Amino acid sequence: MPAVLFFLVLLGARCSLGQDMSREERHGLRNQVVEMFDHAYQNYMDHAYPADELMPLTCRGRVRGLEPSRGDIDDALGMFSLTLIDTLDTLVLLNKTTEFEAAVRRVLTDVRLDNDIVVSVFETNIRVLGGLLGGHSMAVMLKDKGQHMLWYQDELLHMAKDLGHRLLPAFNTSSGLPYPRVNLRFGVRGPETRTGTETDTCTACAGTMILEFAALSRFTGDPVFEIHARRALDFLWEKRQRNSNLVGTTINIHSGEWVRRDSGVGAGIDSYYEYLLKAYILLGDDLFLQRFNIHYASIMKYISQPPLLLDVHIHKPLLPARTWMDSLLAFFPGLQVLKGDIRPAIETHEMLYQVTKKHNFLPEAFTTDFRVHWAQHPLRPEFAESTYFLYKATGDPYYLEAGRTILDNLNRFARVPCGFAAMKDVRTGSHEDRMDSYFLAEMFKYLFLLFADAEDLPFDVEDYVFTTEAHLLPLSLSTAAHASFFPSNRTFEEELDDSNFDWTCPNTRLLFPDPAYPRILRDSIRSAVDKSCPRPPPYREPGMGHPPLRAQDFMANNAEHLELLRRMGVSLIHLKDGRVQLVQHATQAVSAVTAEDGVRFMQEMMELSSQQQKEQLPPRAIQIVSHPFLGRVVLTAGPAQFGIDLSKSSTGVRGFVTVAEPYSGCTEITNAEYVRGHIALLQRGQCMFAEKARHIQQAGAIGGIVIDDNEGSSSDTAPLFQMAGDGRSTDDITMPLLFLFHKEGNILLEALKEYREAEVLLSDKARDRANIFKVKPLPASVTEGSVDVQVAQEDCLTEATTPSSFEPTEDCLTEATTPTSFEPIGQSETSTLELDQPAAAQVTPSREEASPVERDTSPAEEVGPPEEEEEEESPAEDARPPEGEAAGEESTRPEEERDSEDREEPEGDVDSGSQSADELLADWREDLEAFQQMEKEEL
Repeated sequence: MPAVLFFLVLLGARCSLGQDMSREERHGLRNQVVEMFDHAYQNYMDHAYPADELMPLTCRGRVRGLEPSRGDIDDALGMFSLTLIDTLDTLVLLNKTTEFEAAVRRVLTDVRLDNDIVVSVFETNIRVLGGLLGGHSMAVMLKDKGQHMLWYQDELLHMAKDLGHRLLPAFNTSSGLPYPRVNLRFGVRGPETRTGTETDTCTACAGTMILEFAALSRFTGDPVFEIHARRALDFLWEKRQRNSNLVGTTINIHSGEWVRRDSGVGAGIDSYYEYLLKAYILLGDDLFLQRFNIHYASIMKYISQPPLLLDVHIHKPLLPARTWMDSLLAFFPGLQVLKGDIRPAIETHEMLYQVTKKHNFLPEAFTTDFRVHWAQHPLRPEFAESTYFLYKATGDPYYLEAGRTILDNLNRFARVPCGFAAMKDVRTGSHEDRMDSYFLAEMFKYLFLLFADAEDLPFDVEDYVFTTEAHLLPLSLSTAAHASFFPSNRTFEEELDDSNFDWTCPNTRLLFPDPAYPRILRDSIRSAVDKSCPRPPPYREPGMGHPPLRAQDFMANNAEHLELLRRMGVSLIHLKDGRVQLVQHATQAVSAVTAEDGVRFMQEMMELSSQQQKEQLPPRAIQIVSHPFLGRVVLTAGPAQFGIDLSKSSTGVRGFVTVAEPYSGCTEITNAEYVRGHIALLQRGQCMFAEKARHIQQAGAIGGIVIDDNEGSSSDTAPLFQMAGDGRSTDDITMPLLFLFHKEGNILLEALKEYREAEVLLSDKARDRANIFKVKPLPASVTEGSVDVQVAQEDCLTEATTPSSFEPTEDCLTEATTPTSFEPIGQSETSTLELDQPAAAQVTPSREEASPVERDTSPAEEVGPPEEEEEEESPAEDARPPEGEAAGEESTRPEEERDSEDREEPEGDVDSGSQSADELLADWREDLEAFQQMEKEEL
C-alpha cells in the first residue's frame, strides 16, 4: 500500500455540467482575489501590526488586555503578531515572494514567544505553530529554487520547535488529552499561572494536533511531539461509543468521561475527523484511515440526512440532539471529496449554497428549515474550502459561479475602508469590529486556487496537505529520514481489516455517467431549501407509551401536562412578574427516555420562542451613505410603533442629517429652515417619543433619529427596544423615527462633525451599495475595489450593532428574557427557560400579559406626576443565544476552537477622539462588567 493517499478523486475525469466560464473571466476573478487580499493584508500591516489582529471598523490593532474582553475567544491572541504568522504561506501561494521574505524577517525580528499570557492550545497549534511550519515549508521550497530566501537557515523551524515545547506541558494529564489552555512562559502550574484548573475540553481541541506536531517531529527529528499527539488521538478513539462508533463533543481530560454526549460534524468535533483522514494522507499510517472509515460509516448512517447533517446522541444515535446546524460543518463536503464520496458532498454543499444565497453569508447557525438561528458571520472560510474541493473533483463551472458569489458578497457587504469586517447580523447587514487571522490564512488561499491555472501557482499544491487552518505541509514528510522513529500505536484489537478500506478513490466519470446528474441532485435540494424542509419527527422507542409532550401543545394550566413535565425532569416556576420559568434537571427524570424527552421539549420550546420572536418587528438599519463611508457603516436601530413601516418601503428614507433645536425636540423646532427636508437628530428625554416626532414633522423633517441621553449606553450591552406611542392615536405621524443608543449615536454625530454633512439611509436592513447609488453611481475605484476609500485614521468610526428581536406592546415597557442555553444530560447541569407568559395561559415564550410603565427621563431629572408621563419604551428581546455557546445546550462548551466554535461576546467601542485615555478605559471596564452580567443573566 503506498504511504500516501494521492488525491485521485481530484484528478478524475471532469464532466462539463454547465456553461464554462471563460479564461478571461477566471483570470479577472483571480486578480480580484489578489486585490482583496492586498486590501486586507496591507490594512493589517498599516493599522494593526504588531498586534495580533486588525479591528477594521476602528482601524487599529486588537491588543489583548487593552480591549474589552470577549471571553474565551481572546485566548487565540498571544501577543505574537498572530495575523502575520497565519498569513505567511498565503503570501507565497499568491506569488508575493518579496512580501513573504519581508514578513519572515519581521517575524524573526519582532515576534517573541516568551510571553506571560494564557493561550488556547488548540488555536495556538493550528494558527501559530501551523503558520510557522507552513512558512518554513515555503521558505525551504523557495530556497531550493535558488531565487529567494537564500539566507534562510531554518529560523522559522527553530521558532516552531520553541513553541512546541511551550505547548507540551498541556499534555501532562493522566489521559494524555491536553489541557485547553497553557501559559506560554510558565506552562501549566495551577491557579497562579491561570492554568491547570480546567477539567473539560472539546474533542476537536484534543484531536487536532497530529498534523502540526507530527510535522514538527519529522522536520526536527524529535519524536516527542508526534508521540504526544498520537497518544491523545488514541485515547479519543478508545473512548468512542462502541455501539455507534461516534464521539461526543466535550470530554473530561482526567477521567475520559463524555461531558456532552451529542455528536455531529460541526463545532466541537469537526477537525478531529478531518485530522484522522489527513494524518493518513500526510504520514502514511493505515491506522488513521481505518479509524476514519469506521467513524465515517457511522456519520453517514446516523448524522447524515441528505442534504442535512444533524447532531445525534452517541448512545442513541437514532435520536436527534438538535434541530439546527452550525456553519462549521461547511468543511465536511470538502472532506467527503478527499474521501471520494462525491454525491453527498454535492448535496450538502448545494444546501449550504442556497442558504448562503438567502442570507448573503452562512449564518453561524441555521435551522432545519433554513432560517437564521445565530445571525453572526465572522468571515468563515469553510464554505469556500468545500467549493474549491468540489470544483477540483468535478470540474463543474457551477462551482466557479459559487466562488464568484462568495467574492461579490464579501465586497458588497463586508468590505470597509480598513479591511473586511465580520457580519454581526446577516439579516440587517450590520458589522462587527473584527477580522480574524484565519480570513487571510484560509479564505484567500481557497478562492485563489479556485480561479487560478496551474501555471499561476509557484508550486504544485498536490505535493502538500492543507491543515485545518489551510497551512501547507509537504507530503514528503511521510518518507522523511526520521519517519521510522514513529511506529504505529496499533493494538491487537486494531489489526487492519481490508473491509474498512477504500484503497482507491472513484473516478468521477464512473460516478456520473450522465453529465446532468450533479445538476439533478442540486435542483432537488434547491427546491427543498426554497420550500423549507419539514423537520424529521423525533425518534421514539417502541413500547414506550404515548408520544411525548410537544412544546406547541403545552398548556401551563393543564394538570396532565404538568405531570408529564415532572416525569421529564422539567420544573415550572411562576415568577413574580407573571412569567413562567422552565428548568430541566435531567437527573430528576423518571427514566433516561423521559429525560431525553425533556431535552427535546426544552429545545422545541426555545425553537418556538425563536419563531415567535421572528414574527415581531425586527431591528432597523441606519446606513451612512455619504463620503467616505459610502454605505459601508451600518448602525442597528430600534423602530417605533408608529410612523412609516420601513419594512414595507423598497427604497427606505434617505437624507442628510441635521441636529434639531431644541435638541430634545420637546417644543416647537426653532431651526425649521435647516430641518426641512432633512432627517432630524434628537436627544432622548423630557417628553414622549411621539411628541418629538410630531414637532420635527411639523418642521418639515422627512425622518428622525432619537439618540439616547444615557452616556455610554450601547446596543452591545443593552437590549434594543421599540419606541412606544403616547397613549393616543399616532396615525398623524407619517415619517419614520428610529432609536440609537449613545455610542451608536455618537458615531453619527462624529461623522457630522468631522465631515460637515452626513447622509444616511433609513431602512429595514442594510442595502447593497450598488442599489443605493443607482442614481448617483459609486466611483469606479469603489465598485471595482481597486482603490481603498480612506477614513480618517485618528477618529476611525466604528459601528456598534446588536441583532435583536422586539416585543411590541402598547405604550409600555416590556421586560424581555432570552431562552438560555442548557446542558441536557450532564449530572450537575440544568436547563432553564424563562417564558414571558402567565401560567394560566398557553405558554408562548415571548409574550407577556402585564407590563409596567417606565418614564423616559434622564437620571437627574425630576419625575413628574402620571399625567405628565414621558416616553415609554418596549425593550427588544435579543434573540441570540449567548455568544461563545451553542444554543439550546452548549453552555458548557469550551471556547478553544475557532474551527470548533468561536462565538464571542459583542463589542463595539467608539474612539471618538474627544475622550481621554482614562475615560476610554473606564468605558471599556463598564462594558466588560456589562458583558459579564449579560452572560450571567442569560446562563
